Amino acid sequence: MAIGVVMHTFDVQLADLDRGVYDDLTLRLAQHPSETPAFMMTRLLAYCLEYAAGIAFSEGIAATNEPAVLIRDATGRQTAWIEVGAPDAERLHYGSKLTGRVVIYTHRDPARLLPQWAGKKIHDAERIVLRSFDPGFIDAAAAAIERRNTVTLSVTEGQLYLDVNGTNLTSAVHERAIV
Repeated sequence: MAIGVVMHTFDVQLADLDRGVYDDLTLRLAQHPSETPAFMMTRLLAYCLEYAAGIAFSEGIAATNEPAVLIRDATGRQTAWIEVGAPDAERLHYGSKLTGRVVIYTHRDPARLLPQWAGKKIHDAERIVLRSFDPGFIDAAAAAIERRNTVTLSVTEGQLYLDVNGTNLTSAVHERAIV
């Protein structure tokens, strides 16, 4: 592990009514010195909102050929490429060709991200989904993060209800195509 990495533990109660996914998770996330709390919170939410058999965090910035979160089937083949932040067009192109399903979760303003992909060569770009949250939601959730965290996350009808260490927040999960 790199010097300066901070380990965070998240005990998560997940109830995604929209997908019929319910589970209690204990997740350990390493926060690299160059990673903001907002990015780490978005990475955690991406994992929880995509939670399925075979899901895993990648090795982070050390894994240049993997997304922040990925899903593999029982044979080890990647079935979903889940990016966090503002990935470049080349990464999206690669991920889309590799898995056929690409989702981006961002803590940034989607209106500022979409132009960076316009006109770029991205395999099946019309199938890539960009998910974002209400302004200020991620920053408020990130401000509540400690080294050891208790999280309750519920999703119903596209609305996300989040409790991080007693801080209650809500946001719509906004979804749009990147083209």
